Amino acid sequence: MQLEAKLFSALKQAFLTLYHLNIEGEISPIQVTRKEFQGNFSIPLFPYFKRCKEEPMHLAEKIGEWMQKHTDLVASYNVISGFLNLVIRDSIWLAILKAIKGDLTYGCLARKNSKVVIEFSCPNTNKPQHLGHLRNNFLGSALAAILEAAGYSVVKVNLINDRGIHICKSMVAYAQFGEGETPESSGIKGDHLVGKYYVKFEQLYKEQCATPLPPIVQTAQKMLLAWEKGDPAVIALWKKMNGWVYEGFKETYERLGITFDRVYYESDTYLLGKAVVEEGLARKIFYRKEEGAIAVDLATYGLGEKVLLRNDGTAIYITQDLGTADLRYTDYHFDKMIYVVGDEQAYHFKVLFAIMETLGRPYAAAMYHLSYGMVNLPDGKMKSREGTVVDADQLVAEMVQTVKSYTEDAQKIEGLNAQALQQLYDVLAIGALKFFLLRVAPAKKIIFNPSESIDFQGDTATFIQYTYARICSLMRKAQAMGQAAAIDGNLSLNPLEQSIILQLALFPSQVEAAAQSYMPSIIANYVLELAKIYNKFYASYPILRVTDASLSSFRLFLSSCVAQVLQKSMELLTITLPEKM
Repeated sequence: MQLEAKLFSALKQAFLTLYHLNIEGEISPIQVTRKEFQGNFSIPLFPYFKRCKEEPMHLAEKIGEWMQKHTDLVASYNVISGFLNLVIRDSIWLAILKAIKGDLTYGCLARKNSKVVIEFSCPNTNKPQHLGHLRNNFLGSALAAILEAAGYSVVKVNLINDRGIHICKSMVAYAQFGEGETPESSGIKGDHLVGKYYVKFEQLYKEQCATPLPPIVQTAQKMLLAWEKGDPAVIALWKKMNGWVYEGFKETYERLGITFDRVYYESDTYLLGKAVVEEGLARKIFYRKEEGAIAVDLATYGLGEKVLLRNDGTAIYITQDLGTADLRYTDYHFDKMIYVVGDEQAYHFKVLFAIMETLGRPYAAAMYHLSYGMVNLPDGKMKSREGTVVDADQLVAEMVQTVKSYTEDAQKIEGLNAQALQQLYDVLAIGALKFFLLRVAPAKKIIFNPSESIDFQGDTATFIQYTYARICSLMRKAQAMGQAAAIDGNLSLNPLEQSIILQLALFPSQVEAAAQSYMPSIIANYVLELAKIYNKFYASYPILRVTDASLSSFRLFLSSCVAQVLQKSMELLTITLPEKM
């Protein structure tokens, strides 16, 4: 933040002038003043008492007096318990506001010579996407937007897990019980249809699990071997069922606004992984076990032994990840490779990164696992194989209906026709889902409660969307009345107006913080606070009906800047803001 930098520069000069103390190169102690105290910025002076050989109150008074007298930044100051609280001049706030309004790319930081590849989504082709996938999709999309705004070159990639024993399970169940059923004949979305047979397999497995190796499991294992040998009938079934799933995924992604720059398929990369295993075996980094499986000893990493290839020669999850990592680096020469995957896979990624380091890959240190907690329902954990997951498509449909009922009951509709209303319901429902899942730090688990995600007065996207629509309505009314948004002359700002401008001015630093920590929740909480401050201002002060025309124009100008930053912030969360509600 430029203002904070100017204040720190003034603080350094004050110490140098008054105490001959050079604090150049030290971390800035300047922080935003807590709400219960008067001021905009606070400086904790505890670290300087002994260095300046000065009593706390005297030190704070002298520094405050010097900054007020020798800069055009500070209007007044006060001292509380070793903290110097500064009140910034109104002219500075107005200059900041003008700069924000005049910057069409406000919040976007300088370009960095750094490429980041983000892998997210990565669904299996044996079932539809569910609530847990939604958090993954939203985290990956939002992080990509934030990193792009922070100046990084970003590539969004998806790795479709389209092969393996889990895929064969659905295929076996369909081959035995499908009777030629298709999405067209059943009226069931393709990924849902395939998921139906995955659940069927698990039901059969439970019925047969009294035997050491249930027959249906043996059939699935044989099918996987046949697939890897290129059996024409197995490949044909695999292509047909995967085709249904891809069409289903495409529909889900389009509705959620999820896009990728590149889609990889495990079926294309697992052989590359086998080549890496052979390389490690030849270099004696890996070894062959007595039963024939190939493994690696990662005891020095505290990770134990890890099998990389089964004794029948078939690949497992880690196999394709080894090859895909090499392929990604060849494709993009990334500076950072971020895997957005749930925390239950933490061990897997520790193993992957350790193997790549052991193999001497130049990019090993650039690999990062963005781990996130699972999303559960109030009544417990979801299980795909038991068919108890919250299906993503069904959830969106239910959310749309919930939004429709809530909006109609609250009478929050501004003269929209049927088509516009349906679009609005979609925007609000998907926005509510995204915000609920993004406003919590990734590492934390989430209990998803749909009724909490849609509340015009809650910590929700709906509240922010309504705030934006309210400002748009205000601007339309002002235009109809012939009132313009402008800053004319010198104005005296009230504390809420100062608070709003301060919050607006913090936006670039919040983008940087979110990018550095890989936490979209920073942006979500930032924009929520901005909406709260503005609504408090809106309820406390007239805008169009104030007698002073210059004050009315200023408050319109301030409102338009809030709308600008609300929109940009929500764009970083990939959430749409409607102009009418």
